[in-house]
Amino acid sequence: MSLPKTLADDVAKNLVMVARLIDEDPERAYAYSKVALRLASRVAAVREAGGFAAYANQKYSEALAEFRAARRMSGSVELWPVMADCERGLGRPEKALDMAGAPEVHKLDKAGQVEMRLVAAGARRDMGQLDAAIVTLQSPELAAGSVQPWTARLRYAYADALLAAGREDEAREWFAKAIEADRDGSTDASDRLAELDGVDFVDALDEEGDDAADGADEVVVEKAAEAEAVEDEAGTTSERDED
Repeated sequence: MSLPKTLADDVAKNLVMVARLIDEDPERAYAYSKVALRLASRVAAVREAGGFAAYANQKYSEALAEFRAARRMSGSVELWPVMADCERGLGRPEKALDMAGAPEVHKLDKAGQVEMRLVAAGARRDMGQLDAAIVTLQSPELAAGSVQPWTARLRYAYADALLAAGREDEAREWFAKAIEADRDGSTDASDRLAELDGVDFVDALDEEGDDAADGADEVVVEKAAEAEAVEDEAGTTSERDED
């Protein structure tokens, strides 16, 4: 659907703000998405952006409705995994698993299929099926030596499932592999591995703050002692004068 230029510019500005804020300030991103939806609710890209903004704010019912609308308008299946994850967010992991086995999954590109696998494994965990979750994540993409955009998250999810199942040594190995693939720091695999190895990180800034606070306390104590000494001396002098 085409929009008049002025309206299209206004919608575009709001969508840019959604994309810019969705990770750092999802509430503001959501507000911008609502403006865009008021201006152009019949545009698939606007409905999709509204869905992701709602999803980022854990408004899963609203997100699912927007994703469904976007899919109807565009005919694309690329939103299928995040729609399934909305079902998880709504407490319906069985529905998410049904979607993971639907024909639409075969129409997804490789990234979408990996995402669907992650969602399905999460649904298994929601249902308390840890072993099934682990098996779900075992795939050629997990075993591949090459690093793809999804590799770090896939390895991380596998390590986390192993750890939840009590397989700590294997979890340690896969958290380390996730670190190797995590070039942009999208996971906290390094922190998780450190926890397993019993390493405690100390924030240097906090230490400096504590040292500064301790130093300030010492200065206060010293000043108080000096003041007390002056008062004592003044009192002694006054007693002598009276004598």
